[in-house]
Amino acid sequence: MLTIDVVTLFPEVFAPFVGLSIVGRAVEAGTIAIHYHHLLDVLRGSERADDVPYGGGSGMVLRIEPLARVLDAIIASAPPNERRTIVVPAPGGRAFTHAEAELLARPDRLILICGHYEGIDERLAALYPIEEFTVGDFVLTGGELAALAILDATARLVPGVIDPDSAAQESFANGLLDHPSYTRPAVFRGVEVPEVLLSGDHAKIAAWRREQSRARTAARRKDLLDEPRP
Repeated sequence: MLTIDVVTLFPEVFAPFVGLSIVGRAVEAGTIAIHYHHLLDVLRGSERADDVPYGGGSGMVLRIEPLARVLDAIIASAPPNERRTIVVPAPGGRAFTHAEAELLARPDRLILICGHYEGIDERLAALYPIEEFTVGDFVLTGGELAALAILDATARLVPGVIDPDSAAQESFANGLLDHPSYTRPAVFRGVEVPEVLLSGDHAKIAAWRREQSRARTAARRKDLLDEPRP
């Protein structure tokens, strides 16, 4: 079972989506477990979760001490020899891809740390083996939305969460984009479903889908065709 820990100032962001999604059903089935760690819960006295940056400048920075308390508690309560990955969504991280999601689905525990404001005290990376990922060349007001995307992309690849045949055929699973899909009615406003899909000839349908998948990838994401295949 994969355990996912989310360290955040805003745990309420996650519950509505997780509770209504495939991920929520996986939690109910015991295939994955998700725990939320509110940074405000570990503050002491008048302590703040953030502070002004050394050297001056605009914005606030998440402090290292509350984060370290949460991480130390998670690690201390974990089983010995547990395989874990600590992920921080950040604009300066490497691109998060389907291949990365497959790797994150393998350990026993995934810890997601959501930054906010101007980011996180850089000493986090000096003290813990973190992986930084970006979900695109843009900046969000906080790491929660990016963490939710990483959580969803990873959790759905844990064995038993979705149909393995479905996972094997979707976009990026084989290095290509998925083929076009159609359902009823066969004709809508003069636009018809491709005849081959109505033929009942499974070999022809499979060949058509492979052809369409490659054509769509060439038209929309040629870079995928240029990448070395595993």
